[in-house]
Amino acid sequence: MQLKYISIICPIYNEEKYIAKCIDSIVEQDYSKEFLEVLLVDGGSSDNTREIIAKSISDKPFIRLLDNPHRTAPYALNIGIREAKGEVIMRIDAHSAYPLSYVSTLVKYLFELNADNVGGAWNILPANDTARAVSIAAGSSHPFGVGNATYKTGAKNIMEVDTVPFGCYRRDVFERIGYFDEELTRNQDNEFNARLKNAGGKIYLIPEVAISYTARDTWRKMYRMYYQYALFSPLVNKKLGKPDSIKRIIPALFFCGLLMGAALSFISKIFLWPLLAAIGGYLLAGVSIGFTTAKRWKKPALVFCLPVTFFLMHFAYALGYIAGKYKVISGAKFSATINR
Repeated sequence: MQLKYISIICPIYNEEKYIAKCIDSIVEQDYSKEFLEVLLVDGGSSDNTREIIAKSISDKPFIRLLDNPHRTAPYALNIGIREAKGEVIMRIDAHSAYPLSYVSTLVKYLFELNADNVGGAWNILPANDTARAVSIAAGSSHPFGVGNATYKTGAKNIMEVDTVPFGCYRRDVFERIGYFDEELTRNQDNEFNARLKNAGGKIYLIPEVAISYTARDTWRKMYRMYYQYALFSPLVNKKLGKPDSIKRIIPALFFCGLLMGAALSFISKIFLWPLLAAIGGYLLAGVSIGFTTAKRWKKPALVFCLPVTFFLMHFAYALGYIAGKYKVISGAKFSATINR
């Protein structure tokens, strides 16, 4: 197959811990640099991100640094797309490192499958060796934590899916359905891919492409991230004109059910036992997964840390979803926040 010119777009903001490794993994790609450009779109980083980039790309003319005065990811992506020269647009994330054949493999399958978008699976790594960081990575890749997100929990075969992390798109996709929705600080990929599917587009997960994604390093950062994902979910549904999916409602229903059960138990003890059973079952599941994960990682503290991670993840999603639903119903504005 004749080589296609590829434009890689990477939104960045305060990525000093990860950006050098990300750039190195792109520089080492087995794809010819004559057919590659990398656009790093910075939202005004206040740490050493820009200095690190300047050193990394001084002798690499195919990598450019662009400014994003609006700061958030969808603006960065659209700035990059408008600047891009490639036949293929590939979105990447600075929190990740990419295998040697990442670009060549995705581009190959994009055209072999006659797809509109293809993407790889996540290998979610802990930010450091602490039990807390390991629990965040483990929780973010376990079905109990994230449901049936196949690109996170694992897949063996190429399959057609609703969305993939990041994405490798044909250029004409953006001419057909438009750009990323700049109101969506989070979930802009999900909304865009849903629009693409609605327009008859094909999206495939390529599990042989394993992206090394680094999870958040603290519970606070993880909590904010999941809260924001859930916050924007009702807005995405409103824009797409589709009902809320059951899997996105479950955390909110669970915690609302606990609150209702607690209130009703003061009226009658008959409600106390279902409440205790729900709490006990939830804790038992978290501790059981914690034991298995602790054995695999040889970290006994995961028995305690992983249930905390699951609780914070689910509670954040529940609160975020309720807040997002309220904003949609009341017509309140969604603020553009960045979680780093």
